[in-house]
Amino acid sequence: MGGLPRFADLPVVGVTCHYDVVSWGGWTADAIITHAWYPQRIADAGLAVLMIPPNPVGISVLDRLDALLITGGSDVDPDRYGAARGAAVDPPDPSRDEAEITLAQLAWQRSLPTLGICRGHQVLAVAMGGSLVQHLPPVTSLAHDDTDPGAFVDHEVTLQQDTLIARILGAGRQTVNSAHHQAVADPGRLTATGWASDGMIEVIEDPNREFFLGVQWHPEVPGQKTGPPLFRALEQAARRFRQHQ
Repeated sequence: MGGLPRFADLPVVGVTCHYDVVSWGGWTADAIITHAWYPQRIADAGLAVLMIPPNPVGISVLDRLDALLITGGSDVDPDRYGAARGAAVDPPDPSRDEAEITLAQLAWQRSLPTLGICRGHQVLAVAMGGSLVQHLPPVTSLAHDDTDPGAFVDHEVTLQQDTLIARILGAGRQTVNSAHHQAVADPGRLTATGWASDGMIEVIEDPNREFFLGVQWHPEVPGQKTGPPLFRALEQAARRFRQHQ
């Protein structure tokens, strides 16, 4: 045990989670959840994980963080970007929307290294004044979501050179895994730096921040080749942020 790093010695990454009703053992109850892949990838990168529930206490822990990961999940309420909710949009989750949008805005103000994945990518856009495409199938023939729940489809993205994402993964084409029916329409104050072949935005970032990045795909899934370099880059940014506090 003496060789294990202490939590206090490691950069801390906050990982967002949400409320849902789940079953385990003989219980069916409200729980705070997210997919285990997210904290596993953070831990694999040698960082400490702090799970952030969608409540005011969760917002207050931002002072203790060296980086932030906003996770995937259900749709952002279109009311958050001034649009009426279409028929294909998930029922709203007000507490999660409020918490994650606030976290994203505060992280941006503090230049806290931030990675948004899938829904998290869309949260970053909305938090920075952007908007979303509410349902992709009528808009594009490219499959961004598998017909089986919990499955992924692969497609190519093209990453712009001389950007943060290109420094991490290399410019040009990458194959990524996809499971989403919405997309970023307008990145707001952020800059689009990666696109699918149908023109849908797959990467957004802030060129004026060291690490403020959203990706539409799922690098946290085991075996995804974009995962290790992305989480390694987040780890390096978290360590630099910690050193300068």
